[in-house]
Amino acid sequence: MNQAWQPNFYQDKHSFVWQLGQGVLDLLNPRPGEHILDLGCGTGQLTQAIADRGATVIGLDADPAMISTAQQNFPSISFSVADAREFSLATPVDAIFSNAVFHWIPEQTAVIARLWAALKPGGRLAVEFGGKGNMAGVITAIAAARDTLGYGAASASAWYFPTISEYTSLLEHQGFEVTFASLFDRPTPLNGEAGLTNWLHMFGRKFLTDLSPEQQAELLRETEDKARPKLYEGGQWWADYRRIRVLAHKPYH
Repeated sequence: MNQAWQPNFYQDKHSFVWQLGQGVLDLLNPRPGEHILDLGCGTGQLTQAIADRGATVIGLDADPAMISTAQQNFPSISFSVADAREFSLATPVDAIFSNAVFHWIPEQTAVIARLWAALKPGGRLAVEFGGKGNMAGVITAIAAARDTLGYGAASASAWYFPTISEYTSLLEHQGFEVTFASLFDRPTPLNGEAGLTNWLHMFGRKFLTDLSPEQQAELLRETEDKARPKLYEGGQWWADYRRIRVLAHKPYH
């Protein structure tokens, strides 16, 4: 998970990431008095939303800049830097929440083992992240643009976009009982005429980092040309998101 994050750019241009987290937050259904972990909390907006429902919540994220911003945003909440593949908690929690994180971490077997260890028996896991086919139009467009311009293929994708069966099988192998799973399309408007370029600078850096600034600009223009027929409508860029949303429980026995 080598993505470099820019908290201010994230909050300014990509607030839809947490604004569209209401569905998985409702699936979590935080209750007063519960202790809940927000894993991959980013800049903390959904962590605060969990606290607003009466739970005691802690936020973990692998990126120090994100954690610093989250702590500034919400000083009454405890935030710490931790890797989802390696974290541990002093005391298990009642529930774990994660939104728009797990598609950045291909090593899901390691993550799921840590989730299991961090939950009390009877505890629950509510997660949402990119599922099979997520951003296929954007990925196809930028790959074609790199080919057209002679830049070759980008480095192998670090994204993990599973089917329902792929992900829930990993949970069940660990011992979780999956009680809800859904894969769904969620076309998402991007901010302004530069919306697609901003998205790629924020989330698609792996397609750009081997190029000079001039080559990056040329690639982004070519990508817009190739993506426009499918992803630009009504004066607006759209991200062709597909999400997987899952609720699972750790049995008492």
